[in-house]
Amino acid sequence: MFASYIVRQEDKAKVHNVEVIPNKECVPKHKLLIMDMQFNTTKRRRKKFERRVHVWKLKDEKTCEEYQSMIKNKVEEADCKHSDVNKHWQQMKNIMMDTARVICGLSEGQCRHKESWWWNEEVAEAVREKKKSMEIGKKKN
Repeated sequence: MFASYIVRQEDKAKVHNVEVIPNKECVPKHKLLIMDMQFNTTKRRRKKFERRVHVWKLKDEKTCEEYQSMIKNKVEEADCKHSDVNKHWQQMKNIMMDTARVICGLSEGQCRHKESWWWNEEVAEAVREKKKSMEIGKKKN
């Protein structure tokens, strides 16, 4: 019996053991088709956490002034007489980033709650109560 089925071109090599069940109709004028398809599963790698500078702290006037004065001091100390623009830019970038790390600080770890707009003290208390009741329920069993 002739069996026709639709599979993407790149997946045709993954189809094996195609069989048509002749006496079983799924819908009128269609027969039940059974096939094995083999797909390779790939494991997604997690991105390594990269610490970030808390630049939002520069919105505070006192912190911003401290940052600016520290940069001025470092620029005056540094030898900025490079003929190459790229070397000059790299040196300025390093000065600004190092100063920002010192003044603003770095993030400690990955955020546990990706969408934390709903997480507040009320929700935290409800979760604590639920965990306590689960522990009590496990001890009874």
